[in-house]
Amino acid sequence: DVGSYPGVDATEAAQAVVEGVRLATYKFLALKADQSSAPAIDTLSLVVPAKLASAVSTGVERGLVIADAVRLARDLANTPPVHLTATRMAEIAIEVGTAAGLTVEVWDEHDLVEQRCNGLLNVNKGSTEPPRLVKLTYKPRNARGHVVLVGKGVMYDSGGISLKPSDPMHAMMKMDMSGAAAVLGAVTTLSALGCRSAVTGYLVCTDNMPSGSALKLGDVITYRNGRTAEIHNTDAEGRLILADALILAEESKPDAIIDIATLTGACMAALGPKMAGVLGNDQGLVNRILESSSRTDELVWQLPLHRPYRKMLDSQVADLRNIGGPYGGAITAALFLSEFVGEVPWAHVDMAGPMSVDADEGWLTKGGTAFGTRLLIDVVTQHDGRRSAR
Repeated sequence: DVGSYPGVDATEAAQAVVEGVRLATYKFLALKADQSSAPAIDTLSLVVPAKLASAVSTGVERGLVIADAVRLARDLANTPPVHLTATRMAEIAIEVGTAAGLTVEVWDEHDLVEQRCNGLLNVNKGSTEPPRLVKLTYKPRNARGHVVLVGKGVMYDSGGISLKPSDPMHAMMKMDMSGAAAVLGAVTTLSALGCRSAVTGYLVCTDNMPSGSALKLGDVITYRNGRTAEIHNTDAEGRLILADALILAEESKPDAIIDIATLTGACMAALGPKMAGVLGNDQGLVNRILESSSRTDELVWQLPLHRPYRKMLDSQVADLRNIGGPYGGAITAALFLSEFVGEVPWAHVDMAGPMSVDADEGWLTKGGTAFGTRLLIDVVTQHDGRRSAR
């Protein structure tokens, strides 16, 4: 009985019920011969007074749109890398983005060379699969602002030359593109939800593999904006590819930039597997993310962007290096990213912890969670078109 609870908005209640049911019954069965274990609900009835029927109908529609976006992102996160290369990710983005009324642009390796996206190109050097950068644009009439979302899309992360140990975490590295999946899922909902702000989404896609041509320790990357980064660990590759998209985002001078990534084990060590960290150069933007976190039940905790730690990234041969030593890894990773956003309000969401769950937990189901999809939808649809005061 939706609408019989005092103080509970009927639209929000209906939306929550629909999202909960659609997400709690999700299973990734695409590669199973036996599909019989798929949960099935033939009918869901919401009983409401006639005066609330319109409000509840709106909530149902919103719930379906958002839940289906999360299910898309979960499908992508759970798909093995042999089935989901950077090229295939771009093809899916074209398909679902176009259907959602977005303008979709894909840069292949030749475009990336022309555009000097050297972080992505260098991380991709060890792979036989080519990289892709996908730009998705949503622009409503009389847009009240512009937000850029950037998602890390490492389709599989072996660690490169800094090879990861062969443990169960290695198999989960197919989910190292969960940030890109969240951004793609989020932007596909904007037209249907009537988002009033313009939104640009970047998916930065490659895998990170070891080979004779792979990026080496001691190599130096020169970025599009002239900044240089020395490589001290090839397993700190996410920040290298995100930098390309952050530079592109900064050039458009939006109201805000938000990147989301399965970036550091350090963040998971600090906050555990249930919440993401958020760091940024603008407290107003961080506060909006924290508010959206409370509304969506996607838990986020603020960590300090402690500027004195920047010296940990000092390099003798380049502007900075890509790791800062054994301590404060989530902070130094964010400090690296902050070098590429200029003065634009920016926040970084490190979702390494909640990218997956080991067992069904309410609306979360075993495997990739698509964390951040609902969070980003809430942030951009609530955007008021103003830059925050720092």
